[in-house]
Amino acid sequence: MNMKHSEQELILLKEEVIQMWKFVITQIEKSKNALLNDDIELAREVVSREKRVDLYELKIESDCENHIALYAPVAIDLRLVLSLLKITSSLERIGDFAESIARYVIMDNSTILNPKIVVELKVEIMFDLVIGMLTDTFALFNSGRTDVYGKILCKDDEVDTIYKNSFNIMTQFLLNNPTMIRSGLELILVVRKLERIGDYCSNLVEDVVFYVDAKVLKHKPVIKTEEYLDGNSEETDNQNDTEEE
Repeated sequence: MNMKHSEQELILLKEEVIQMWKFVITQIEKSKNALLNDDIELAREVVSREKRVDLYELKIESDCENHIALYAPVAIDLRLVLSLLKITSSLERIGDFAESIARYVIMDNSTILNPKIVVELKVEIMFDLVIGMLTDTFALFNSGRTDVYGKILCKDDEVDTIYKNSFNIMTQFLLNNPTMIRSGLELILVVRKLERIGDYCSNLVEDVVFYVDAKVLKHKPVIKTEEYLDGNSEETDNQNDTEEE
């Protein structure tokens, strides 16, 4: 049986999002290396490549809108298109944060980061956590194995904890190093951007679960149980069913 034209279009749409997703992952990885290694040339590469992220978003949004107008998808096909629109928006915002971090490296090139404060703020750990979230959610999107979504979301809790602790750490550092106030405050903004990337990664998880399982996770209270970590809690299922209604 020949595949319907609408199904072929959906496959192409999904492939476009996959390519964008891969590209955004490389942007975050390069912004991490640029920051930690004070690599201005790599930072400039990230900034110059940001336009490609924007082009991906515009193209995918247009293709999704056209697909809805031409084929009026229903059920899982409609969920896929709606999810792709939201996923694309989140990926574009993550790309913006990667570019912003790279611009920090370029603009602050007169000041070498103090290795001690970078370690204390756990900047590299934050990068690894959000890159892990982005990569794991990408795998979830491709495999449809939503039973592991809770483990990905819990990484965002770790990112949030690091972010909340960063203020006291930076305050003490600046009291001891008053000549680095401007650089320190800008570094806190970088930490804030990493925290926001974690939030958008959580949005990606929610959008993938909505597409695959028709479950709404948004605004759902986090339940710290083993069942939640596996994404199989009966309480979670019941609550999501109520939200969908």
